[in-house]
Amino acid sequence: MNTTLNADPAEIAKFSELAHLWWDVDSEFRSLHQINPLRLEWIMSVAPIAGKKVLDVGCGGGILADSMARSGAHVLGIDLATKALKVAQLHALEVQTPDVSYREISVESLAEEAPGQFDVVTCMEMLEHVPDPQSVVNACSKLVKPGGWVFFSTINRNTKAFIFAILGAEYLLNLVPKGTHEYAKMLRPSELASYCRASSLSVCRSSGLEYNPLTQRYWLGNSTEVNYMLATQKAIFAG
Repeated sequence: MNTTLNADPAEIAKFSELAHLWWDVDSEFRSLHQINPLRLEWIMSVAPIAGKKVLDVGCGGGILADSMARSGAHVLGIDLATKALKVAQLHALEVQTPDVSYREISVESLAEEAPGQFDVVTCMEMLEHVPDPQSVVNACSKLVKPGGWVFFSTINRNTKAFIFAILGAEYLLNLVPKGTHEYAKMLRPSELASYCRASSLSVCRSSGLEYNPLTQRYWLGNSTEVNYMLATQKAIFAG
């Protein structure tokens, strides 16, 4: 088994340094708080999660994991950023979130440990931060039960995405910290769909996430030119 860690130490350090700000809705993470209700609603419109075992890969400070647990799911959040995980655990204790736990473990290691143990797997805003996104997609597929759902969100790689997600969001509007994204690591929907097919995941639905800087409002749309989400389903026959 390949024991090389599929993570960029600089990426882990970057998010660890900001860990104390995860639950500050006016901080650099405010955009995550703003889009979270949209992505949660979209996930639940495809795969009802109440009473289901859900894994959140790259959970960070637990914004999505916490909201899924509060929607009735039994949630495990995993990440490699120790400080962010401690923030997530502390928040869950402070607000008494039911049925949520966190572990510091890579998705590949968990896939070896607990294959086919989850009804739903989410991997949001993570693929553009790892050296080998195909490895993450494959591990997510291993972790979900046959017939289960895996959700991904990431950023397209094109001129418009560079202008909006890097120049606009990071340097002009300060929506996210400068240096959050690297253009070369962004993924075209066709590339992500190819990774999914190679991992026995069928792309069933897609959605774009759009933003108006004048009204400071996010909404779900049909355009996948910048931020987008894919809902994929594990083949019944896949092991």
